[in-house]
Amino acid sequence: MRQRPPTHRPLLRLTSALAATLAVLCAAPHARADEKADAPELVIEDNDFLGPGGSDIQSTIPLLANPHVKVLGFTVCAGDDWENAESAHLRRFLEIAHHEDIPVADGAVYPLINSVELMRLREKQYGAIPWKGAWGGPSSMDNVPSVQPPLPKFTEGAPKTPAIAEPAAMFLIRMVHAHPHQVTIFEAGPMTNLALAIRLDPTFAATAKQLVFMGGLIDTSMMSITGSANFASDFNMIFDPEAAHITLTAAWPSITVVGNVSNDIMMTKPYMARIASKNTPVTSYMSRNFSPLPLWDEMAAAIAADPSLVKQSVKAYMDVETAKGYSYGHAHVWPKNLAPVAMGVREVTLVQKIDAEKFQENFVKQAQGL
Repeated sequence: MRQRPPTHRPLLRLTSALAATLAVLCAAPHARADEKADAPELVIEDNDFLGPGGSDIQSTIPLLANPHVKVLGFTVCAGDDWENAESAHLRRFLEIAHHEDIPVADGAVYPLINSVELMRLREKQYGAIPWKGAWGGPSSMDNVPSVQPPLPKFTEGAPKTPAIAEPAAMFLIRMVHAHPHQVTIFEAGPMTNLALAIRLDPTFAATAKQLVFMGGLIDTSMMSITGSANFASDFNMIFDPEAAHITLTAAWPSITVVGNVSNDIMMTKPYMARIASKNTPVTSYMSRNFSPLPLWDEMAAAIAADPSLVKQSVKAYMDVETAKGYSYGHAHVWPKNLAPVAMGVREVTLVQKIDAEKFQENFVKQAQGL
């Protein structure tokens, strides 16, 4: 088990630091309207950056390569892998892409309530979970460590750039208050860091511009039978359902959900060959670490950077089940007239169709241009 850095302070210190930070930010003058008109879109990505390569790491590309987007930082939480390994893989990729100046803030090592032991119990009661991320991989949970393991060896080389000395939740809060109503929070992993920020600062969500997230799959049971059970599993919600519930019922100005549609476009060998036809450090990295998976997080990142990609969407009310049972961690939607709004359930925009050709063409150019 690694020694936790001194950035993970007790809650009392966190709340004291939060109060001091907010006092300074509230006193600071805000940018004039004419200054905001030509300003880039400000984005923070929170993700469980499984590496090397793959959808998690590659989700940074539509943000880093878009000249109209400024990435304020990346925040990391456990999910597909342990948080310390994810952070290191991400920081190494940013070095390869020559964006090591963008801060990376390490965050939650564990979900709010969920645990290895509880997941094992639910598998006995309700059936196997196809992808378990940091907790055991796709087939077995035998010999899963109960503590965070040491960092693995890195085929791409170990990073030289350290994570910043600030926990992810505090970084998120500080950035949103420094740029009120301007920061898009792009979430592509479990929502633990966002839930912690919301609980530390109840004004956090309302002070952001919007939330865009990958997850919230609806009615995918048949897909697990006729297609891929892994692709039908809503891991980002399942890993920390309580955090997802807290996040989706917070006072965001708007929420965009990139759910079922994220399975529609695959990273295939021919598509990877198109990207690798121009040899750069980034395309070489992607080619070496090719993963034949849907472009889940890449698509959601592209939508966060360029909403014009969305060609069809629908309004709905959404929440995530936190009661123990078959549906634990699964998203549910309602029309407005049936939604339990008294319980805090709120409206979201579900993306149903995107301009696939534009997205794929842009992604090739963006990957080659970094």
